[in-house]
Amino acid sequence: MRESDLNRICRLQLFADMTPESFARATHGSLLQKYPAGTTLLFEADNVDFLYILLDGSVELQAQWHDKESTMAVLRPISTFILAAVVLEAPALMSAKTLDRSEIIMIPADGLRKTMQEDASFAFAVAQELSGCYRGLVRTIKGQKLRSGTERLANYLLTQQVRQGSKDTIELPHEKRILASLLGLTPESLSRAFAGLAKYNVEVHGASVTLGNAVGLRRLARPDPLIDNHMPPKDAVHGKAVKEMWPESERSCSREID
Repeated sequence: MRESDLNRICRLQLFADMTPESFARATHGSLLQKYPAGTTLLFEADNVDFLYILLDGSVELQAQWHDKESTMAVLRPISTFILAAVVLEAPALMSAKTLDRSEIIMIPADGLRKTMQEDASFAFAVAQELSGCYRGLVRTIKGQKLRSGTERLANYLLTQQVRQGSKDTIELPHEKRILASLLGLTPESLSRAFAGLAKYNVEVHGASVTLGNAVGLRRLARPDPLIDNHMPPKDAVHGKAVKEMWPESERSCSREID
């Protein structure tokens, strides 16, 4: 591992409050790996020997039961994953596969757990990151249990609009198979949901989606800050905890709907 590679992650909230000595101990023996698209990094039930940090590319987290398979999340840089399994020394509950050519730092799990025992500030940062992951999971479950498929899709499009600079035309970041799975829909249900949004001037051309009536779409979606997290893009490196802790006063999804 080159020092320049480690410098890319030292500003993550997970490591930001560590002393240089503690950070060096925690990351001792780390590896930087480059993987082509379609590489399986780990399978469900695998023992987890490393914390993975995605520096470049994208990773799909999947779950499978008998003949059914579902996308649980799609990660973009910079993201940690499998942190809970590392902390608990537990088997992975999801598999992980690269969707694009990806660069990933792999930090030995034993060193991270030992550093947590020695460094209270690092242990607190891990607790914050896991809390951010938990709250994100609760948001997802609430959305899938409390909203129709059309409402889920409408809120997803509004979230992407914020993340892509509030443009009227956005690009779907995932292929529709993955998007359907993320929203808890079948591909057929996703197609019907898009058709149902046509009355709000939502036009789909391949991966491009034009939101011709964002006000009407917002009235349908009724975004809620206790379900949705419309954090705008930031230049700074951040993690799951930061996404949950950004100021309530800035939350675009909490605006009143006329």
